[in-house]
Amino acid sequence: MYRIMLFPHETDTSELRRALWAHRIGHRFTEEAEGQVLWLADPAQHDALVRLLRRWQRGERIMPERRQRSTGGASLALTLRQAPVTATALGISLAVFALMAVLGDIVVAMLTIVPVAVVGGGLAFGSLPEALASGQVWRLLSPAFIHFGWMHLIFNMMWLWYFGRQVEALQGSGRMLTILLLAGVGANLAQYATGTVLFGGMSGVDFALLGYVWLMSRRAPGSGFFVPQMLVVFMLGWMVFTMTDMAAVVGFGNVANEAHLGGLVVGLLLGWYYSGRARRLH
Repeated sequence: MYRIMLFPHETDTSELRRALWAHRIGHRFTEEAEGQVLWLADPAQHDALVRLLRRWQRGERIMPERRQRSTGGASLALTLRQAPVTATALGISLAVFALMAVLGDIVVAMLTIVPVAVVGGGLAFGSLPEALASGQVWRLLSPAFIHFGWMHLIFNMMWLWYFGRQVEALQGSGRMLTILLLAGVGANLAQYATGTVLFGGMSGVDFALLGYVWLMSRRAPGSGFFVPQMLVVFMLGWMVFTMTDMAAVVGFGNVANEAHLGGLVVGLLLGWYYSGRARRLH
């Protein structure tokens, strides 16, 4: 990261922050003893940042034109353009959750990693190789979009939105799509390998994003990625906690722990690879 400017603590930089992200300028603000410090991720964007900063200091409007006269629909369109993969994954998850409330178990049966049916009053599970051979390849990823309650949905979408937008803003939608697909499939296969069939949730992807963003911020500081250290500790601590018997005692049983771990491993591997590339480029 490259230090650009120091602002007094009382300066309201919220509009500048929004404008920098809207113009896809990777940056970070830190609170220091002397004030707020603006850091730039990519030195190639220095001139663009300085021009935007000078306009902001003159009191000019610095948000993109569409944002200046945005309505609710325009704001949604802007969000989709800035983070289309993250927004689409979130939208699919919400749509699946709504369909589950209306149509019930038929939606779950269509999205589980293997086909599920009721036979003789009990559940019968299909085979993953047979499902893939018959063209049901979506089942490798689709469990990530199943959520079994409001809290499950809200927490997973919150972390998806937090990390996913950062990836798309700094490295583009192609990178976010790669993480989503590889982590989603990897997490689902890790959970399936334990013999579990009825599972779901975006948490495997969330842990992959955590691992990816953390390694990028640590091994390639110039990339612009940032994650609070306490958030890393909290999420990893939560993952470990749900693996213990205590989680079931307090009402958090049946957690897809292997999916969490599988997603985290995928994210760390991708983070190690891409942070290494970023270091070589700089």
